[in-house]
Amino acid sequence: MVRRMTTYIYDRKGWPKFRWGQAHLAGQLARVRHAQGRLIGRMETIGVALRAEATLRTLTEDVLKSSEIAGEVLDEVQVRSCLPSRLGMDIGALTPADRQVDGVVEMTLDATQRYDAPLTEQRLFGWHAALFPTGRSGMARITVGAWRTDSTGPMQVVAGLAGRERMQYQAPAAGRLDREMRTLLDWFNAGDAIDPVLKAGVAHLWFVTIHPFDDGNGRMARAIADMALARSERSAQRFCSMSAQIRRQRVAYYATLAATQKGDLDITPWLEWFLDCLGRAVDHAEGMLGAVLHKARFWEMHAGAPTNARQRAVLDRLLDGFAGKLTSSRWAVLTKCSQDTALRDIGDLMQRRILTKDAAGGRSTNYSLAEFA
Repeated sequence: MVRRMTTYIYDRKGWPKFRWGQAHLAGQLARVRHAQGRLIGRMETIGVALRAEATLRTLTEDVLKSSEIAGEVLDEVQVRSCLPSRLGMDIGALTPADRQVDGVVEMTLDATQRYDAPLTEQRLFGWHAALFPTGRSGMARITVGAWRTDSTGPMQVVAGLAGRERMQYQAPAAGRLDREMRTLLDWFNAGDAIDPVLKAGVAHLWFVTIHPFDDGNGRMARAIADMALARSERSAQRFCSMSAQIRRQRVAYYATLAATQKGDLDITPWLEWFLDCLGRAVDHAEGMLGAVLHKARFWEMHAGAPTNARQRAVLDRLLDGFAGKLTSSRWAVLTKCSQDTALRDIGDLMQRRILTKDAAGGRSTNYSLAEFA
């Protein structure tokens, strides 16, 4: 355990009565709200099927990147297979998901699809139990589905090598959690004058500062922020991922969070950073919309050309942004077929000018989607 030497925001007189420069943030908030509205408007024009595809992409990215921030790498295929059935989508054969993936998906969907339901202590306990179905975080046994007890000492976030640890943050004592969380939940569920986007930023900071669980606090803080953002849009359909953008800006995220937690009750810099991050997430979503439309055009162009299930599966992977090089061996692994079958599938698509052979293949021949207008 590292000895505490710092005064944190929750020790300040007046906690948790945060303040911020409303006039200072007004222009930035207006720009973000305008971008949100423009994105939602564009999504409403593309049809139900494409909106569902955009939501699936966004939620897949959200689940993967929120877990990555916490240092956990989930299987993308499992995540993308786990989501559709829970969203009422039919995408054919699904890959079974392990309990870890199921739990993160369950929390994410409960937060965003039931955004208008009250956030309660029991709901948070359910999310936590879903995140840690084995009752362990790595090898360590933790308290699951209940507030932390600090039975082994204060809750500290520590960085550095063993013997040279540096404490980044120490959370409020466990004895304060019932009162602290009751205050937060009452505020979150109240209908007040604060803009829902600002409320998302405040809720994220407030929850992760209280740090009420042994583990999973960052993921849950991001889910709570997503819930508030869904309320701001009055829609369960998610078209931009804050978690993905936080992952891209992770260094700035932790630096801004640490400075705010060691500061006073003026959280204007944190909300500036949060609004900037959300604005970038919306910009990224515009690019994602372009990819969804590109995929739709591709299948429209080839609607009259029959493809088998293996070909459709691999072509979808390529259209979704396939990582690495596609070879016949990788095709065989992805579709669980023989090398000969993979070569026949690929040869058929090349003959129809859907796939093309890459110029520099090295020892293995690589294939890509042929360009189309």
